[in-house]
Amino acid sequence: MSHTATTNTATIESAVEFECDAIVDSCDVIAEGLLVLTLRHPDGLPLPEWAPGAHIDMDLTPEMTRQYSLCGSPADRFAYRVGVLNSPDSRGGSRFIHENTARGSTIHVRGPRNHFPLVPSPHYVFIAGGVGITPILPMIAEADEAGSDWTLVYGGRSESSMGFTGELEAYGDRITLLPGDDIAAMAAALDERLGTVRPDTLVYACGPEGLLTAVEARCATWPAGALHLERFSPKVIDGAVDTEFEVELVRTGITITVPADRSIFDTAQDHGVSVLGSCHEGICGTCETVVLSGEVDHRDSILNDEERASNETMMICVSRWKAGHLSIDL
Repeated sequence: MSHTATTNTATIESAVEFECDAIVDSCDVIAEGLLVLTLRHPDGLPLPEWAPGAHIDMDLTPEMTRQYSLCGSPADRFAYRVGVLNSPDSRGGSRFIHENTARGSTIHVRGPRNHFPLVPSPHYVFIAGGVGITPILPMIAEADEAGSDWTLVYGGRSESSMGFTGELEAYGDRITLLPGDDIAAMAAALDERLGTVRPDTLVYACGPEGLLTAVEARCATWPAGALHLERFSPKVIDGAVDTEFEVELVRTGITITVPADRSIFDTAQDHGVSVLGSCHEGICGTCETVVLSGEVDHRDSILNDEERASNETMMICVSRWKAGHLSIDL
């Protein structure tokens, strides 16, 4: 995942994550298979602040936690809005929400967290595919309010499956809608906007892997830090080899041996260490941990190349030891 991270060592060490049993205040199907939920604090209290690109965890069952991007307005401190696509290819979370959620239901939520922040810029190119429009919506609103120049390319399976189009109409010709999975039209739109490097321009994209791969290819010659992606599924890492290694948990005061078929996260839990995690796939950032020494084999879909090279943090649910004495702040 390419982005500019806002998390630093102080944040990781001191953050106490908010959680509550949120009330579903509204529950509406706004497009084919797309359910939009508005969540509120059970006591009517304001919810933690958030910025465009943030997501929350939703604990659906004791064994099932899913992450959903916030797509409402950060100015509304009393509501979190999320969009949930009932996808046949999902791991069951979206189907569970569609089948078991109604107005008045309660859902345990945690967060918010943001590994896809909107960096200030005079120019933006926004690209969304399907439900990938959800984190982009508040970004567009913030960019527009800041007076930045921006455009959006938004593709989907069909016109009836593309949500929030009514909200987007207000932006006029800055929006390009491409319904029907028109690959040729999407390729042409990407070529037009990304084929030539644009100075002082940031690219934000969210959607299916095929779309993100196409965006990455066209941005290969853009300056470092220009491309920001959010993935809903982990990026495939070719040639990864798992071996046994040791890692020192400095705050706990122990060194553990991580088997080839286990993660640092799981092995730490096996030793009674309290660790916070959610996706276990390296896409949500919940388990991000400060690296104190050693070189990491980064396998997450969050950190960009510069952040990986800095070796300051790692996602202990997927990343592993690479070289040196690995010690982490856990």
